[in-house]
Amino acid sequence: MTSTLQPAEAAEAEKRAGRWLALSVLVLAVLLVAVDATVLGLATPYISEDLNPSGTQLLWIGDVYSFVIAGLLVSMGSLGDRIGRKRILLGGATAFGAVSVLNAYATTPELMILARALLGVAGATLMPATLALIRNIFHDPRERSLAVGIWGATASAGTAVGPIVGGFLLEHFWWGSVFLINLPVMAVLVLVGVRTLPESRNPNPGPWDLISVALSLVGMIALVYAVKEAATHGLTPATLAAGLLGAAALYGFVHRQLTMPTPLLDMRLFRRRGFSGAVLADLLTVLGMSGLVFFLSQYLQLVQGRRPFEAGLAELPAAVGAVAAGLVAGRAARRYSVRVVVSGGLGAVGVALAVLTTLSESTGYPLLGAALLVVGIGAGFSFTVTADVILSSVPRDQAGAASAVSETAYELGAALGIALLGSIVTGVYRGFTGPAGTPVAAHESLGAAVEASRSMPPHTAETLLEAARTSFVHGLQLASGAGAAVLLATALAAWFLLKNQKLEGAG
Repeated sequence: MTSTLQPAEAAEAEKRAGRWLALSVLVLAVLLVAVDATVLGLATPYISEDLNPSGTQLLWIGDVYSFVIAGLLVSMGSLGDRIGRKRILLGGATAFGAVSVLNAYATTPELMILARALLGVAGATLMPATLALIRNIFHDPRERSLAVGIWGATASAGTAVGPIVGGFLLEHFWWGSVFLINLPVMAVLVLVGVRTLPESRNPNPGPWDLISVALSLVGMIALVYAVKEAATHGLTPATLAAGLLGAAALYGFVHRQLTMPTPLLDMRLFRRRGFSGAVLADLLTVLGMSGLVFFLSQYLQLVQGRRPFEAGLAELPAAVGAVAAGLVAGRAARRYSVRVVVSGGLGAVGVALAVLTTLSESTGYPLLGAALLVVGIGAGFSFTVTADVILSSVPRDQAGAASAVSETAYELGAALGIALLGSIVTGVYRGFTGPAGTPVAAHESLGAAVEASRSMPPHTAETLLEAARTSFVHGLQLASGAGAAVLLATALAAWFLLKNQKLEGAG
């Protein structure tokens, strides 16, 4: 049977098919990062039991990845613009897989923190490159919106796949196995990506300024560290010094970008209300949600007694909602408006978090599942549309740096959310009153209390667990309320900041 396509039509069909095949490789990189982030939360009780970290070390294990990746995203996005986005994506994916092995076989809290930090270095190369390549592969605005929706939906799907696969592995193997699932994904990504991804770079990039790289890294890490320490231990001289160092380094970074002929990041982008509004919305949204997300697996397993696999399934509605919303978000934003979709999505998340302030040890799953579904739908609408706004605001040559700003806001929000809202949970938890003989370590984390109870007489152990779980849930209620306030305020801010903002191709 012969083809009825003319040569020009056949070439266009091949080009179109090539774009979607390339997208399938890009979403594998997103899946790699999303799965890793979710399995960490699921494995946290086991890591806590095996490595016996302090409460502060446990928070570092949770957020050092975000600290490092937030400090390097802009630099790595700009590097991809210079040396090639395909090259940095495949190199970063290879490193991500290799460092995952180090995470799996960490034997001390300090080694685990180091492994998570190195994973942040590798992860910083992946997300900006994927969005930048989407910006350069998909020229049609409506196709690009769909591609961004698929990109975001895959990230959400990863948050579902991670807990389910991770839960299965945790029930049959040791906790390090959850990190080894990165290896087959990385292998497929690299082998297929070498053949299918087109290379793209800025034709006139200028030098990669190492001073700017250092200022960005020092500024972000020092500032976020200061916020974390102030939330946990109050404003000490060391915390104040770290905050001042971070602020000074970031000021130096901004000043240097404004005076360089070819900066790592064009600061003039922030003069565009749509761009700056979308970035701010992403940062505050993740900040308001991340404290709940980080502690949810502990609540499901250590408070409600669910097995890891069951806990993974329990978190599924959030991912399902985000996938569904992400696939239709671009169409909805063109039909109604950007600010209606973003503000409406954020408002829905805020209301769902407010509902979760009623959580108790015996809360039934219908309430929890419905709240998680609404969180997923609202976040899916918001994140997909803001990513599209950010990509549409810049020339293709600067797509890597602009994508990095979007991802920096996400990672910085996650780090700050775990630091601030996580500190609320930890601070409230530590104040519980246990029975006589309760070890000091039991006040560090709920996982430590569960471990301590195993060496106590049954009645004493039950009293300890009841007090510890009640205190933990109370802290989670307060964190959910704080997150709800942040999300509702962000929804209101987005309504004004995204006024008259439209996606490309809107009528």
